Amino acid sequence: MIRSLHDISAPYFIGIAGTGMSALAQYLQGIGMQVSGSDRQFEKGALNEVRTKLSETGIRCFEQDGSSLTAAFDVVIVSTAIEDTIIEVQQAKQLGIPILHRAALLALIAASKKTIAIAGTSGKSTTSAMLFEILDKAGYQPGIISGAGLVRIIEEGKIGNAVAGKGEWLVIEADESDGSIVQYHPHIGVLLNIDKDHEETEKLISLFTTFKSNCQRFLVNRTHPLAATLSFDANNDFVVAKSEGVGYCAEAFSQSGMTISFLVNGERVDLQQIGQHNMENALAAIATAHQIGVPLAVAAAALAEYKGIYRRHQVLGQKNGVWLIDDYAHNPVKCAAAIRACQPVASKVIAWFQPHGFKPTRFLRHDFVQEFAAVLRSCDEIWMSEIYYAGGAAVKDISAADLIEDLQQLGVAAFFVANRAELLANMRAHFSADCVLLLMGARDPSLETFAREVWDTL
Repeated sequence: MIRSLHDISAPYFIGIAGTGMSALAQYLQGIGMQVSGSDRQFEKGALNEVRTKLSETGIRCFEQDGSSLTAAFDVVIVSTAIEDTIIEVQQAKQLGIPILHRAALLALIAASKKTIAIAGTSGKSTTSAMLFEILDKAGYQPGIISGAGLVRIIEEGKIGNAVAGKGEWLVIEADESDGSIVQYHPHIGVLLNIDKDHEETEKLISLFTTFKSNCQRFLVNRTHPLAATLSFDANNDFVVAKSEGVGYCAEAFSQSGMTISFLVNGERVDLQQIGQHNMENALAAIATAHQIGVPLAVAAAALAEYKGIYRRHQVLGQKNGVWLIDDYAHNPVKCAAAIRACQPVASKVIAWFQPHGFKPTRFLRHDFVQEFAAVLRSCDEIWMSEIYYAGGAAVKDISAADLIEDLQQLGVAAFFVANRAELLANMRAHFSADCVLLLMGARDPSLETFAREVWDTL
């Protein structure tokens, strides 16, 4: 029975290359465990960047063929994506090795530190990264377990989504998508927003209410009406625009090209990021850091050096008047925010979106159409390619073309190119001399490669 981290010394991860799994693996390796794992992405003799970077930390990586799992391992870690039919899951059961879900492991890690858990349907990775940067610059030597790589850490040759940290504080994301958020009992909980995403808002509110009850201290973004209903103490909360009794207020927002600036309780903050949603993310990070003793001026200075995170408004560059920006946006609100953030950059935004999963696309069809129709200017365009399908049982009764048809009926400049390899050839004539090409999508591990291919041929 695994009751704490003290019961683990030699964990084995099935699916170790996944973003969430690789972060946990690196963290455990960083605190002195001997971590091993396999992944179906690993092929004998084939170069794999994630495998290389994990191996460089001392983690032993194997092909997912059933040849490496032995009784020497004291726990096997799986995620929701790992089916019971996988050979190593069956082996673990036969060997009597305890099987622990990723979320349960993260809960054990969180219990071992003074943990700050960032929750909400949007902005968790960015806020976590910003908070980590602030605490790091303030000398707290924090740890982080993130859903995305921090650019500063990636530049050091690492995956960038985990740091063990020598200090007492740990920053994590509390994920509501699989319900695992209710397992965490953090020192500080932060709620950024509540929007329809993986579930209807009623179920999300229930999950976040349980999360709130598990937190010793709770901070809420009062800018979002649904989140505001869960406020515990207004003095801890934060809001855009001054509000009586709220602890932290951001105002005077401005965006100039790829830079935003604003005031938090009178302290000026400058960020090499775009969009008002990033002001909200920064406000959340500043308020949380201030709650544990970081002066506002120190937080602002740290954020001035913040380099961003992987595939969150990641600017690849500009060619022939076209800015290329790659983003992880994948739900209606996130996609709208990503487009809105690009509009001050250029006179025309051409957004491309690859939906993921037939069930999520069907569930959010109306919301996607309404959000895109509302945010796009008359000069802007939305393009889509076919839904990304990761495998498994799915009812394939919807296409991205259906969303495009819905948008066209509303008078939106909307275009469908089923095969994204043909996207640029079809889109090129639509570019202007002052334009942003925004690529959006999630879950598909080849999206980073696709963005690079677009950049090379732009």
